[in-house]
Amino acid sequence: MSPSATERPVVPLAPHQFWQTFYPVGTFDVAPADGFRDLYPASLPDGRQIALPVRVLPGDGSRAVASMIVNQASFAVEDALSDAMAAYARAYAPEIVIGVPTLGLPLANGVARRLGHERMVALGTSRKFWYSEELSEPMSSITSPEHAKRLYLDPRMLPLLEGRRVLVVDDVVSSGTSMLAVLKLLAKAGIRPVAAVFGMLQGDVWRQALAEFDPAFAAHVHGAIASPRLTLGSDGGWRSIAS
Repeated sequence: MSPSATERPVVPLAPHQFWQTFYPVGTFDVAPADGFRDLYPASLPDGRQIALPVRVLPGDGSRAVASMIVNQASFAVEDALSDAMAAYARAYAPEIVIGVPTLGLPLANGVARRLGHERMVALGTSRKFWYSEELSEPMSSITSPEHAKRLYLDPRMLPLLEGRRVLVVDDVVSSGTSMLAVLKLLAKAGIRPVAAVFGMLQGDVWRQALAEFDPAFAAHVHGAIASPRLTLGSDGGWRSIAS
């Protein structure tokens, strides 16, 4: 059943209103005839919707993505994402959760707590003096392609990971470059994750990137919500594209 008029949000949303609420099923049109404008509605597995802002990608202005910034979201949204992610994770019976910085860390905490774990292991992008370059990997992302960082695994955490069923948690997978860096870094330590869960799957390009490392791993990647990549139509509306 569609929500009543009093339940419908005022559209367009103000910038600070994105990522704050999961709305009832049917609040937003998921296939508007004139395309998406300032927001894209993504859905949890139970059908509740969240309004994500459309962000135009660098270039000629014809491509965009629906953005999610977890540390700007309400606690209620963070909790709902963690609930959905933990539901996927349980099927793999993970023994330890690895969190990917920066925005994957709060979700990793939430998922680990819901799985009944006492802690999680955080990767880092700030090199501590006891870190080893051998346990590091360069990393970039779609939102900061020109600002590559280096990803580190604290060698003191190895006893928590070796021989365990490891689950990777991050906020968004889009191009797949960040997740590929994680897989390469963990492989240096002899660790192969059983699965990865994300707050959001953004498009499908990431599947190609991960297939270059491990063709089978994409089948073990799950997201609480999903959004497509977008292309600009002649009418000014944004529409889904496959890649």
